Amino acid sequence: MRKLLACLSLFALTSLTIHAQYTETINSNRPGESQGGYAVGRGVLQLEAGPYYGNDDHSIYQEETEILGAGYGLRYGLLTENLEINLSGSFQAETTTVRIGNTDEEFKRSNFRTNTIGAKYLIFDPHKNAEEDKPNLYSWKANQRFKWKKLIPAISIYGGVNFSFGENPYLYEGEGKFSPKAVIITQNNWGRWALVMNFIADKFTEEFPTYGAIVTVTHALTPKLALFGEYQGYISDIYADDILRGGGAYLLTDDLQVDISGLVNFKDTPQRWQVAAGVSYRFDFHDQDEVLEDSYDGPRDRRRQRSEDSGYQLEGDSN
Repeated sequence: MRKLLACLSLFALTSLTIHAQYTETINSNRPGESQGGYAVGRGVLQLEAGPYYGNDDHSIYQEETEILGAGYGLRYGLLTENLEINLSGSFQAETTTVRIGNTDEEFKRSNFRTNTIGAKYLIFDPHKNAEEDKPNLYSWKANQRFKWKKLIPAISIYGGVNFSFGENPYLYEGEGKFSPKAVIITQNNWGRWALVMNFIADKFTEEFPTYGAIVTVTHALTPKLALFGEYQGYISDIYADDILRGGGAYLLTDDLQVDISGLVNFKDTPQRWQVAAGVSYRFDFHDQDEVLEDSYDGPRDRRRQRSEDSGYQLEGDSN
């Protein structure tokens, strides 16, 4: 654990070439489960939270669980435009009804389902120092040709620590109260479309680690309204599943976003559904002078282009 914390400290303090990721509108991970590739911007403090309600119906155990909870996230841009530290988690209350003989027995539990603190760092941005493509005045075909470099994503890495205090019923027997989490994040931006992928190794020092992936596709219908679809798959010896999510978000102001979403899975052990709503708010203390000094070549840098084309960057998190 000491080595893990030392690595996280070094990761948080390492400074590479500064490259602005700040956008003129809020950049939220909600309402999907994935993390986006870009940080919120140096000096930006962002809150993302919302309640969810759902049901798990297990066909073999003949039990049904009613779920009520709330997910939350706190994000802060630290030291450089590339670095973000964040805290994310959820508190959940469950009522499970089990058929025993001719009677139904109820069992209740509640606690923090997840709590993770960590840091995300952008290690590669294909737009960095990129010049805008100039039109070919002699060839219409050349202007319409697909540019393969658009397939190159931005890449970030994330390292975090899961933590729990007291007697938590959501920990399996023998699970430690502290465990590591690592994520490789990629993000492609194609005008009004964005593709985010997360490759996750969670609790990999424990007896039952979890490995998974999340793929999120977002489309901005208007500068204020965006829809998303998401697939999440994860495997472990404790539980494995495939989940689909969908929903949308609406930009009320440059710093305030609301969202709604739902999920279903593909199995009946248990069969799951869930609905969620939430809000994201940005406290913008970003140094505006730095944005202008750190802009890309050309009359309009790509940060502003992304903001104006899509309204905002819906990166993908939360229930």
